[in-house]
Amino acid sequence: MAILVVILFCVPAAFAANNCATIQGGNITDSASNSITVGYDQWGYNYQAMMFNGLYDNFTRPTVPVTTGDSLQMKWNDAWLSNQDCDSDGKLDRHFGYSSYRGSGAWLTNHQWGTYVDGDGKTQRYTYFVKIVAAPLDAVLAGGVWKTASGIDIGPAIWGEFAIIQEVYTDSGTGDHGLLYKSPASPGLGAYKP
Repeated sequence: MAILVVILFCVPAAFAANNCATIQGGNITDSASNSITVGYDQWGYNYQAMMFNGLYDNFTRPTVPVTTGDSLQMKWNDAWLSNQDCDSDGKLDRHFGYSSYRGSGAWLTNHQWGTYVDGDGKTQRYTYFVKIVAAPLDAVLAGGVWKTASGIDIGPAIWGEFAIIQEVYTDSGTGDHGLLYKSPASPGLGAYKP
């Protein structure tokens, strides 16, 4: 009697992704044609880790990075901005495999904090957190709000194809404290996967 043995093994991520170019390979560039490297850049982006950790005014990558101001931390998933180039254009992929962000499952979180001086000359502190997702393909935009196919609010539209699914704001000067918005459909980032 013959015995058939099947051996299963895990394929390393680099091969599973059709041999996509990686940041470590040194051939991926930013919008100004500068080579993207691992670790944090001068503005606060760490493209390998898919995050930004720096000053708010540096998220736009100004010619001269600012050195003071409010802080910002952003995190995103592969569909928002990958850490690979799988379409061979020399840039990090956005919504790879989809014609737009809609339906891609892309998400981003922003956490911003800082201080300001109020009208009485007192220093106040604030913190703001938001979750943003790409609208699903079957979502409908009505009155500035993305809705599920069954009519449940996903969240207010932002940047066209995206919806805010959760906002939290605390401000010592205004007395705001806590949840501003929570999506009735789902405030979870994984709820809108393709």
